[in-house]
Amino acid sequence: MLNNLATTPFGSRSASLGLLALQKASHHIEAGKAVDKWQLYRDLCEARTRFSVGDRTLAVLSALLSFLPDNALAEGENLIVFPSNKQLSLRAHGMTGPTLRRHLSALVQSGLIFRRDSPNGKRYAHKSRAGDIEEAFGFSLAPLLLRADEIAKAAEEIREYNANLRRTRERITLQRRDIAKLIEIALEQSMAGPWEALHREFRAIVDTLPRKASLETLRQIYAQMNALRQKLDNALNIKENINNLSATDVQIEQHHTNSNTESIIEIEQTSKHIQIEKPNYNLRPVQNYPLSLILKACPDIEEYAVNGISNWRDLIRLCDQIRGFLGISPTAYSRALSCFGQETTAIIISCILQRSNHIQSAGGYLQALTEKAQTIGFSVGPMLMAALNKNKTLSQT
Repeated sequence: MLNNLATTPFGSRSASLGLLALQKASHHIEAGKAVDKWQLYRDLCEARTRFSVGDRTLAVLSALLSFLPDNALAEGENLIVFPSNKQLSLRAHGMTGPTLRRHLSALVQSGLIFRRDSPNGKRYAHKSRAGDIEEAFGFSLAPLLLRADEIAKAAEEIREYNANLRRTRERITLQRRDIAKLIEIALEQSMAGPWEALHREFRAIVDTLPRKASLETLRQIYAQMNALRQKLDNALNIKENINNLSATDVQIEQHHTNSNTESIIEIEQTSKHIQIEKPNYNLRPVQNYPLSLILKACPDIEEYAVNGISNWRDLIRLCDQIRGFLGISPTAYSRALSCFGQETTAIIISCILQRSNHIQSAGGYLQALTEKAQTIGFSVGPMLMAALNKNKTLSQT
């Protein structure tokens, strides 16, 4: 008898064939079907983009679900809730009337609920003497039960998509790390090969990686990195040189352990019989600047200092470590030390790190400064003051 009552909206709200079809389908839900309403709600939250609902619309749906006394949405039970606007607003965290109406309309348009309006548009229920609801007017949650399987399937697809997205990002991160370190090994050992070209190709791929990318985009980028890794492995001839690489790693580790301030970046190239030119620190006079000024102008350098920077030796050692991260080869670093000295080179690298987002090739930039100093001269003062003024401007804004 109840199913044959009129279900068109009250007042100026218009009916549609889609709405009427949804209401009719909701009266023919599979017998005995029941789902946990909160699990269904969580699935819908995960698949919200598929159903064109936002987080605030879902908050209103959560409030509506809370008016059902049982945790299950079950066929044959009353699935119509009839809260007053005041009650609904309280359970929707104080949402205003106009906002409530907008999100209720969004739920109706998405086919997740429908209105069952009374003759006067009010929400209420007729109850028997025993207190059982015989007839109710308000919002029917039957479409949720009707579409429960669809919602659960969409949520599972979204979860699988997000898992694939996460795994692909992890693979890209690992491949990116491996490529960067392999190129660094080749440069540090002065191995013959197209390392600069490979590094440019690597940076071109990395620079196209968006913050929020689709799974298809990430898979394309991963394929590009795999192809680059293959080129890199071929250039390194990695299978034949693995023993040499391991031996050189031991030599480099021993060298760093026994290093002193007179030869911070001197690296023995035993496997290739190549010796990096020992820097002549007396070629250029040291330009004296207080360490506090350097750290104020280039605060990013301190993020790499585990134990802080308390003196020039700390800064020089730290710059020796991070120059590899910046893509500065040992040869370029040695020439800069010969030209500028340890302190000035440390200042320059600190400034390069501070402006790393604007410098495409830190190694090329340092080489250009070295050549400029050897031909027409170079003073680090303007570079340092520019970094200091830039940070002052950013702090004021």
